[in-house]
Amino acid sequence: MNLDWTALGQVAAVSLAVTVAVVAVFALGVLGLARHEGAREEGGTSTLGFAQAGLCFLACAAVVAYGIYLIVPQFH
Repeated sequence: MNLDWTALGQVAAVSLAVTVAVVAVFALGVLGLARHEGAREEGGTSTLGFAQAGLCFLACAAVVAYGIYLIVPQFH
């Protein structure tokens, strides 16, 4: 019986950690977009900000797609 609660606690801890990590990566993507837009308003371009946003959003999409893959049994 104790093992069941331990497994549930581990799943909850991993879920919380992954959620916090995905939100942090998404926030970095939004920061990259803000950097890009700020540079555009000043008449320049920020390729680094645009690349940062693209990579962060791509990483978030990959994590979400992997989670859907794990949940939906037809994909296995």
